[in-house]
Amino acid sequence: METDNLNLWFWVAIILFGIISAIIGYLIGKSKAPKVLDLTPKLNALESENTKLKTDLEACNKKLESGPPQAEATAPSVSLSAKEVPPVKHFDVGAAKDAMGKRIKQDDLKIVEGIGPKIEGLFHNFNIKTWKDLSEASTDQCQKVLDSGGDRYRIHDPASWPMQAKMAYEGQWKQLKKWQDDHKAGKY
Repeated sequence: METDNLNLWFWVAIILFGIISAIIGYLIGKSKAPKVLDLTPKLNALESENTKLKTDLEACNKKLESGPPQAEATAPSVSLSAKEVPPVKHFDVGAAKDAMGKRIKQDDLKIVEGIGPKIEGLFHNFNIKTWKDLSEASTDQCQKVLDSGGDRYRIHDPASWPMQAKMAYEGQWKQLKKWQDDHKAGKY
């Protein structure tokens, strides 16, 4: 009879141990589960802004197709190719420092959010050494530069880099700082 009692307590201990382990495992697993953020409102706002920008672009394209108004027809025509960007008066170190909060060297590609020293070196290998050069590069070109560095650069998204470089090239420091603050490391 004593062995039956001992056998019963053995099974009760195993069952209790299993139940306690299951509860602890559940609690640990639940605490490490990533929290899902609802970004639907921001996504809707961005889609709305994107639609507005597409509409504006279509209106601009139609305006370009229709040609200049009659009053402008007599004025001398100056055309800029897509690659030409009007020159900056000069690089204003003070304005850059005031807006960005740190000293900026002219044509330092690292001022672009997402570009560090190693990625800057990759761009230099592709003869993209200035803000103007980067502002004229397509996203595909930027991706090719990243791909040349191997898999470790796969996580980077260069979609905004030409736009940021253009802001730097044109001396739009406050706008660049605001954009970078709003999109810190690609997060909203």
